[in-house]
Amino acid sequence: MRLTAAQALVRFLAAQYVERDGIEQRFFGGCFGIFGHGNVAGIGEALYESPELLTYYQGRSEQGMVHAAAGYARMKNRLGALACTTSIGPGATNMVTGAALATVNRLPVLLLPGDVFASRRPDPVLQQLEVPWAGDASVNETFRPVSRYFDRIWRPEQVVPAALQAMRVLVNQAETGAATLAFPQDVQAEAFDCPDGFLRKRVWHVPRPLPDEATLATAVELIRGAQRPLLVVGGGVIYSEATNALRRLCGETGIPVGETQAGKGSLPYDHPSALGAIGVTGTFAANRVAAEADLVIGVGTRWSDFTTASKTAFRHGEVRFVNVNVADFDAAKHAGLMLVGDARATLERLAELLDGWSVDDAYRAEAARLNREWDAEVSRLYALEHDPPAQSAVIGAVNHAARPQDVVVCAAGSMPGDLHKLWRTRDPKGYHVEYGYSCMGYEIAGGLGVKLAAPEREVYVLVGDGSYLMLSSELVTAVQERQKVIVVIVDNHGYGSIGSLSRSLGTDGFGTLYRFRSNGSLGVDSQESREHLPVDLAANAASLGAKAIRAATLDELRAALEAARAEDGPVAIVVEVDRHEGVPSYESWWDVAVAEVSDVAAVRAAREQYEAAREDERSHL
Repeated sequence: MRLTAAQALVRFLAAQYVERDGIEQRFFGGCFGIFGHGNVAGIGEALYESPELLTYYQGRSEQGMVHAAAGYARMKNRLGALACTTSIGPGATNMVTGAALATVNRLPVLLLPGDVFASRRPDPVLQQLEVPWAGDASVNETFRPVSRYFDRIWRPEQVVPAALQAMRVLVNQAETGAATLAFPQDVQAEAFDCPDGFLRKRVWHVPRPLPDEATLATAVELIRGAQRPLLVVGGGVIYSEATNALRRLCGETGIPVGETQAGKGSLPYDHPSALGAIGVTGTFAANRVAAEADLVIGVGTRWSDFTTASKTAFRHGEVRFVNVNVADFDAAKHAGLMLVGDARATLERLAELLDGWSVDDAYRAEAARLNREWDAEVSRLYALEHDPPAQSAVIGAVNHAARPQDVVVCAAGSMPGDLHKLWRTRDPKGYHVEYGYSCMGYEIAGGLGVKLAAPEREVYVLVGDGSYLMLSSELVTAVQERQKVIVVIVDNHGYGSIGSLSRSLGTDGFGTLYRFRSNGSLGVDSQESREHLPVDLAANAASLGAKAIRAATLDELRAALEAARAEDGPVAIVVEVDRHEGVPSYESWWDVAVAEVSDVAAVRAAREQYEAAREDERSHL
């Protein structure tokens, strides 16, 4: 069939399916795009010519489009994806942040940036970066380090192998992330004889590999010999749909569980083995057990510094690690015993091999007691009375309003840490906090992607004013698509999380407040008399087409949340919070280097505390 390269690619994408456990589903749910001269006549024409093939979504920000695609893929447990297309130049480079987020979080997104003319006839063209020592370079080189697969399609027939290689990576649970096909604008529009086989329905099987039996036997020996084992569960548990297998293993063995950000929801919050969040943003329940664990079984986690509290969380002198992960790169961390395999299949096999074994009754009872004590602490923080409200009480109000199947979305600032500790998860897909890249601006776009993937669920986006002002534009897309997301904008007049960190480092919230400049300074936290900027977040959200509600008190917030459920389109609720009323760190620490020399006494004091805390860091070898 005679097709342009862009037409062939669009038809190919529409024919891609995945299958796992006998369940088959279409892989691509649509294509986000913003058109410019680099893609309007190529991919734009292909989408226009055959609109039934791929649903087209009109983005407002190239970065936001990719965030929406990442949110969609995560909600689909990496068994579905969206494509994103832009022109060459700033449209392309605006997607780089989204590409990094997708790759860091191991989420499949397909990026189709336009590129310079392959023929070089009109060279240089509008928006082209010229590199004097590399005639074949373009701004799209910036995608290489943040993509799991990168190719540039110099000739139309090259779309065939390039697309197949991109799909190989996108459906690979161990290797997935951003796949980028840079597409020169003239090549997009060139025709070639496309092989019929390229356009036929193609089903990609997603397997559930198991570790070899010898390694499993060694792991079982370590577990049976442990006195205080601990499971640390990450996103791989949820992506592999292993939550029931985890619950069975915990019920039979009594091994307690701490959750990473991506793994939160692997157990319901009231399960007796659930210790909640672990690490820097962890609960006292999880962190106390972690400190004394002699065997740590990581399942589907990549062991970030927040999970390990900068390698201070696991303090037992002889602690060992067993790592269950589909990616051998992550399974090898902390010199752990590598169980390279699918999380669900591996947990099921471990349960079989551990049949009849359990931790002692005292350890099981300790975990259940800590679960109850932590839940009481959550209730205390939910009930705090402040004017303006405490952020913990805002979280409590939203948690109470949400049904078990509803989804909370967040990404950056102080809110993710508080959510990790406090949100009472009742459904494995009810908690969606992007913390691999912790990207400001993800929240609303990511929430839109979640809603597109799961329209039957209510989606609550919790976002700080700093993150909202960075990227609120996809509210317009939600309005256009009639996709209801309930956005709770928490106004703390600046960058609350970094303000708190700055105070702990002796720099008094410098550069984090939204205040007018006075006497050459933007002010610090100790100068509370400075006037806040007159930014009206509710008016801004309303101007973008959302239903806007102001809530000055917790009662008003609860009423606004109730009213939002009755709306058909996006709702933005703005509530001011007390920026100084934070949630404790609960016996954990994060390594943020403090200036070694300073004329500021508070900085010098912070450095002394830092050096003392750093003594607890260790390498797990």
